[in-house]
Amino acid sequence: MSTTSLPSYVPPAFTRIPSYSAEPHEYEQRLAWSRPPRRPAGDFVKQSKGGNVSLRLFAQEDSVSLPVYGTGEAVEGAVDLAKTEGVNAVEVKVSQGVVQDRSGAELNLPFLSIQIEGTLRLIEVAEGGTTTHKLCLSKLTLWNKDAGSGPCPSSLNFSLTLPTTFSDGRDTYPLPPTHEVHLSGVPGFDAKVEYGVSATVVKGKTSTLLRLGNSTISTPFVYHPRSRPASPLPEPMRQSYDTFKFVESPQWHCWEATMRAKSASAKDIHCQLYIPATRVFSITQPIPFHIMFSSSAFSLAAYLPYGPTANILSPSKHFTHIRVLRQSVVDVRNAMVLGTKTDIWRVDVIGEADFRHSDFIELSMVPPEPSKAPFREMRLVIPIRLVTDPWSMDGLGLAVADHDFSDPPTPIRQQ
Repeated sequence: MSTTSLPSYVPPAFTRIPSYSAEPHEYEQRLAWSRPPRRPAGDFVKQSKGGNVSLRLFAQEDSVSLPVYGTGEAVEGAVDLAKTEGVNAVEVKVSQGVVQDRSGAELNLPFLSIQIEGTLRLIEVAEGGTTTHKLCLSKLTLWNKDAGSGPCPSSLNFSLTLPTTFSDGRDTYPLPPTHEVHLSGVPGFDAKVEYGVSATVVKGKTSTLLRLGNSTISTPFVYHPRSRPASPLPEPMRQSYDTFKFVESPQWHCWEATMRAKSASAKDIHCQLYIPATRVFSITQPIPFHIMFSSSAFSLAAYLPYGPTANILSPSKHFTHIRVLRQSVVDVRNAMVLGTKTDIWRVDVIGEADFRHSDFIELSMVPPEPSKAPFREMRLVIPIRLVTDPWSMDGLGLAVADHDFSDPPTPIRQQ
């Protein structure tokens, strides 16, 4: 091929490339901004009783009582040995910590390696029945004498990544955060989600049964997945000067309920509660809302003593509430054991149980003396999702999609 047929090279005109600016101009718009999150520089250190073994976990805030990890983070650290003589193996285990039953007795698991394990345990208070779901399990051998890798180092680094989901054998769910709740009743339940990390130093000439002479050091840690809304909170709604009603907006959703009047001469009160349409809110910010009551002047006057403000019926109590509630549920399915029905309030074995919680906004009007009140009780339930952080345009954290909503914790009903 002849080089004479090739086109001549023309250098690019760099003068036509627009200049870069750190902040957008008036005619530009920032669509997204991603920056790496700040990584803590401190270490969390746990020492064995004799001080011969130390478990050091990296990237922790100073003076924390327990290590904290988020979604999909790596549990990184080191095992430091004061003496390496006679060591056969060093193993790490990220594990279930210690769960206590009602009497306070500790239920320990044997730790055989560096391993991560999380457990959801439901303890029936009255009879001591227990059901357990293993959430995650990671195990790593840092050094083994039999591998022929030379003498044991005095410090061994490790890194184990937390999973983002777990499976109960039927479905896959997001890995739940560290959590503990007591559900009162008959029977009552203690529900606990716990995580922990442990390191074991295996020494020579030990009892195989009791593993005497081995050194194990462990610590629980807090699994705290962070999330934020996918969009910011909307601007407040506007009211029409003609009708005094709120101007509809796609960023706000209206939930309606009716307060039924007992008297035929009175009209029902129509309640409209507006909340942001996303229904995803940060626990660090107030939840904005607008509310409107519509009826005849006679019915509204009769309702005033039961309204959300102080009144002559009870200066210190309110009968109309709007509040954020969390519902924790243990869904127990009774099973057949050897042909006998296992009633959960009287047996030791629980066939199967699921633990879940849900958040919702509740608008309610509960009169102090229902038989004398001019209106019937009203209750409106709206499912929401609470997240850890407020919306931010820098892209930090995990955005929550609209389709991730759970079903309402209780049916939405009007009275």
